[in-house]
Amino acid sequence: MKAARLSVIAGVAVVGLALAGCTGGGSGSGSSDASTTSKGPITYVQGKDNSNVVRPLIDKWNKAHPDEKVTFKEQSDQADQQHDDLVQHFQAKDSNYDVVDVDVVWTGEFAAKGWLQPLTGDFKMDNSALLAPTVKSGTYNGTQYAAPQTSDGGILYYRKDLVPDPPKTWDDMLKDCAIAKTNNIGCYAGQFAKYEGLTVNVAEAINTDGGTIVGDDGKTVTVDSDKANKGLTRLVDGFKDGTIPAEAITYQEEQGRQSFEAGKLLFLRNWPYVYNLAKTDGSSTVKDTFGVAPLPGVTGPGVSSLGGHNAAISVYSKHKATAFAFLKFLQTEETQKFFVTQGSLAPVVASLYDDADLNTQLPYLSTLKTSIENAVPRPVSPFYPAITKAVQDNSYAALKGDKTVDQALKDMAAAIKTASAG
Repeated sequence: MKAARLSVIAGVAVVGLALAGCTGGGSGSGSSDASTTSKGPITYVQGKDNSNVVRPLIDKWNKAHPDEKVTFKEQSDQADQQHDDLVQHFQAKDSNYDVVDVDVVWTGEFAAKGWLQPLTGDFKMDNSALLAPTVKSGTYNGTQYAAPQTSDGGILYYRKDLVPDPPKTWDDMLKDCAIAKTNNIGCYAGQFAKYEGLTVNVAEAINTDGGTIVGDDGKTVTVDSDKANKGLTRLVDGFKDGTIPAEAITYQEEQGRQSFEAGKLLFLRNWPYVYNLAKTDGSSTVKDTFGVAPLPGVTGPGVSSLGGHNAAISVYSKHKATAFAFLKFLQTEETQKFFVTQGSLAPVVASLYDDADLNTQLPYLSTLKTSIENAVPRPVSPFYPAITKAVQDNSYAALKGDKTVDQALKDMAAAIKTASAG
């Protein structure tokens, strides 16, 4: 996927992944030493601050906490480089990486290796004001390790000049494909190139039909099931019958956005960042003719894969009390409102999606809330690199017609089992 932060309307697409295996300490490491109550300067580590969100927030914190100042360690804008930088410093037991920005799919790996401070006991977060799926994204094996910071969810873009009422179900959308054929345009596209976006789209299809890829423990393989079969079959059939145009097998976020803006698609599954671009791009032919809706499901809204980033405390931090206070600062309503207005980053505080002023500025917020409320994180697993590779390799082969859906799911399951056994 394309960028370091999951943005709502800025020209930032979805995160790319290349996760590496490594070693670490026990999960309770550092949880009972003097660092748990120690206050003092800390460092916050995050990818490139393209929207100038982090620096103003840290300046605000530092003015209020002169004895507990935060230093910003800015990483690159490439997710795989961010991941590997964190791994390197965790392996070195670096106490200077106090609070780290964690992509939602890194939680299981980092927690299993004992690098993240469990958010239990004195570090227990108050999650009552947050959207429930965002909390789940920071939870591994029943324990919370990361505090939700920003979120994201997939939505359906549609041509409201051609389809006045957006489809609520997949079958409804298929009926509308006749309108696409009449207008000589493609019906539906998502992200189907062989990269992380394919895992996102396939997971959405499987989850929408009630299937899963692995169990809640992040290890038990569950993808070779009738429900998962129905979900993947829906996408495979879409390519077979032309509902999904053949060229969509090459689409990442940007190719789909450009095709929709050029008037070549009736429906597009993408992230909310597309909204502003479709409204303002000089080349967009749909500025005034598109709308947004929740992803279509079986009987109602479908399941989005959850995007976003969380903040976690390193077990090697020497000032965990300050680190914990900084996590709570990142979740305040004021900070969360700044994330969405300054950085176009989806907030994790549920009430902000009903804020009248914000909805005037960002008309898609209510749709995004529905998406996130129905979202499911991609597998929170220490074996995520192997899981996403297995999903991509085998679902891509099925979409191209090189494997049957049955064989693709069997091979997917076998590859995940092999990785988890190792």
